[in-house]
Amino acid sequence: MVVICPENPPYSRKLRALLSPLLPAGTVWRDGDGCTGLTGEKLLFAVALDEGGCSGEYYRLLSALRLGRLRLEGCTAGVVVTGQGELYTKDVARDLVLSANMAGCAFLGRPLVEATGSLRNFRVQAEVYGTGEAAAFALAVEELIDRLLYWPPPPPIRRLLALHASSRTTSNTLALWDLVRRNLPDTVEVTELGLRNGTVADCNGCAYTTCLHFGEQGGCFYGGPMVEEVFPAVRECDAVVMLCANYNDALSANLTAFVNRLTALFRQSRFYDKRLYGLIVSGYSGGDLLARQLISALNMNKSFYLPPRFCMLETANEKGSLIKLPGVAERGRAFAEAMVS
Repeated sequence: MVVICPENPPYSRKLRALLSPLLPAGTVWRDGDGCTGLTGEKLLFAVALDEGGCSGEYYRLLSALRLGRLRLEGCTAGVVVTGQGELYTKDVARDLVLSANMAGCAFLGRPLVEATGSLRNFRVQAEVYGTGEAAAFALAVEELIDRLLYWPPPPPIRRLLALHASSRTTSNTLALWDLVRRNLPDTVEVTELGLRNGTVADCNGCAYTTCLHFGEQGGCFYGGPMVEEVFPAVRECDAVVMLCANYNDALSANLTAFVNRLTALFRQSRFYDKRLYGLIVSGYSGGDLLARQLISALNMNKSFYLPPRFCMLETANEKGSLIKLPGVAERGRAFAEAMVS
């Protein structure tokens, strides 16, 4: 295992002290400047933030990932972030995961353990374990390291579920999906579901015990197409492709409702063995904002595995303009091949 821990004294020293007893023998430590030549490694990113939620060495690492100076082909990673305040830990983690993923790194389902300055975010876990918040944080880190070392990769894709909330007659997002789908081999069974016109009601925030009760039965209190069509399709698939049109720098209401309602199924089983992909088309800019939403909602929260370069980002405004973009057909073919390689 390789731990990438950007220097940010004294905060990074405290994080190193916490992690060291939990790591396997032979673990290699590197800072943000010494991360070249990493191929096929198990990585643990360890980022310690100051009172402003910042770290200069971390941002240099982020720049190296985004500019292609650091490639992480074949690596699989988890993330630990500590902060001095109550904000920015998850925001920093989302940026890091997206940038490292686009550099070729895969991420476990639920790859993040974050600790805010007060450790209040571990209060519930502490009550469950019958211990203090600091001990609960250490247990969470230990569990993440164990999964990173020993969790098997997800199986090959045989069944793929594509979810969208777009109109086929006008959607550039579905046009991009068509470019990808036509390059998938016949061995992949594709199910496509449209979540439009109020077919999926949003989560209404049932009590935990109510959600757990219906989730254990494979359903949800509110029933409807989500339980009758979407839940079975999610259970059976090896991968989910989220087809996301970016109108207002956020996932559409229907796709957000899908994520929220998925909690009932998540109570029943985790999705560690299911891959997550995203096809995102923006009219102007901001596709990376939706990519971060998919990461935080479905990878970090709902435990979907994030394969390398999980998303394809394009910009197309006018109807039909997507298919006219230079090289888009080749990019779609390459994305489809990477999904099943």
